[in-house]
Amino acid sequence: MCLIVFAYNIHPAYPLVIGANRDEFFERPTSPLSWWKDHPHVLAGRDLQAGGTWMGITNTGRFAAITNFRDPSRVKPKAPSRGALVGNFLYSDTPAQTYLEQVRQSAEAYNGFNLIVKDGSGLFYYGNYQDRIQRLCAGVYGLSNHLLDTDWPKVKKARKGLTFLMEQDPVNEEAVFTLLADRQPAPDHLLPDTGIGLAWERLLSSVFIHSKTYGTRSSSVILIEKNKQIRFTERTFDIFGYCGRISETVIL
Repeated sequence: MCLIVFAYNIHPAYPLVIGANRDEFFERPTSPLSWWKDHPHVLAGRDLQAGGTWMGITNTGRFAAITNFRDPSRVKPKAPSRGALVGNFLYSDTPAQTYLEQVRQSAEAYNGFNLIVKDGSGLFYYGNYQDRIQRLCAGVYGLSNHLLDTDWPKVKKARKGLTFLMEQDPVNEEAVFTLLADRQPAPDHLLPDTGIGLAWERLLSSVFIHSKTYGTRSSSVILIEKNKQIRFTERTFDIFGYCGRISETVIL
């Protein structure tokens, strides 16, 4: 996952609204959103190369998502897959904060990551660069490949867009997808310098990314309603563009 924006306890009918884009190389094998045969209570897409996932929910309402922290100077070639951190939370019934405390004990083994987890006790964030567990309060948040709410142009744009949508009732799923489909790159003077060169900084500065080798592979919207209904919709893309749409509704 390379961009996730979410509104937590802002809208009276939706305790949590999530919009997210997963960016990856097109050659990396992936399965779309589905209930997993080996863990039937887990609903998520799947990275078929490492076996984990970037975002998912369960039929009990547990949620987890991860983004990479971009720092090419500190890459560990033999580090374990970060997608397992999402899957391991979804498989278990360990309380969210306790789970992050466990992750923290081995966090240095992984390449940089930001992990968001939620259960009945609350919504929590942990990044192994900042190394601090946070219980999140009500608000609209944005996360890309740096820290939570880092002031990158696409994070600011997506947060602003989601904040506006929280004034609508009901929340319009299509409007969230429109927000996620924005291909406008940021102007050069606003680009971060993460050590990947100007051409890549430009490419990665838009909310929705597309090139011949790398881009947004899926856009997802999750609406968690006050009545305990969860709607999870995923749109998938390949190098040629839109591939398909899968939507699942969970009643807790």
